Amino acid sequence: MLTFECPYCGVQADETELSPGGEAHLTRHGPESSDEAFEGYLFLRENPRGVHFERWRHSFGCGKWFLAARCTMTLEVFGTYAAQTTEPPQDILDKITGRRPGWRRLG
Repeated sequence: MLTFECPYCGVQADETELSPGGEAHLTRHGPESSDEAFEGYLFLRENPRGVHFERWRHSFGCGKWFLAARCTMTLEVFGTYAAQTTEPPQDILDKITGRRPGWRRLG
């Protein structure tokens, strides 16, 4: 089971208290965008094994959205951070590279 620490209220919450929100750090396109941009947002996503940056909502807690870094192969959670952040914090990137030598962020 996944356990995340909410960066807003500090509660250690397991995945049953949270709602997943998909990939983090995406440029979100609405239906008013070009057909190609909207199609790319909806359907054309990378899905590599390994570390992903995701959006989660503390549904049964403070109700706020936050971002998390986790490995899809081992379910290891590297950390969480505020949803307004445009890039992952350096301490989380250091944890990832320390445990996953040769890892680099795609894109």
